[in-house]
Amino acid sequence: MKENIFDVLMYLFENYMEEEIEMLPDSEAIKTELEEAGFGPLEVNKAFNWLESLSLQGSIRPTVTTAFRVFCPQEQDKLDMDCRNLLLFLEQSSILSPTNREIVIDRAMALEDDEISLEKLKWIVLMILLSQPDEELAFSRMEDIVYDLIPTYLH
Repeated sequence: MKENIFDVLMYLFENYMEEEIEMLPDSEAIKTELEEAGFGPLEVNKAFNWLESLSLQGSIRPTVTTAFRVFCPQEQDKLDMDCRNLLLFLEQSSILSPTNREIVIDRAMALEDDEISLEKLKWIVLMILLSQPDEELAFSRMEDIVYDLIPTYLH
C-alpha cells in the first residue's frame, strides 16, 4: 500500500484525535497498529514527527496586527491561489489567527507533497485548530467548512 504522511495523519485524526491533538498515549502501540493497517514505518514516524512539531509552534508571536502575508516562491509553488485565498478568507473570518495561519503554512510546507490541494489544506487547518488551546469555536466553524456544511466563499 503506497500511503503518504497525510494519509497517516488523516487516519490518526479520524481514529484517535477527537478530543485534542497531543502526543498520543502509548504511541508505540499506535505505531504498531498503523503498520498493521498497511502504513509504512517511515510514513508513520514522519507523521508522528509532524504532530510532535505542533507543540514547538507555540513560540510564534505576531508583533504587528495590521501586517499582511507575502508568500515566498516555494510557498506559492506548494499552495496554489485557491489555497492562499482560503487562508486569507479564514483569517478575515477570524477562524485563523495570524499565528495559526503561520503554523498551518509551516505544517503544509512540511508535508512531502509537491502541491497541497484545497481539500488537504482544509484538513490541515482543522488539525492545527484542534491542537491549539482555546480554539474550540474556530475549530467548530472550520469543521463546518471541511464537511461542506457552509460554503467556503460567500457571494
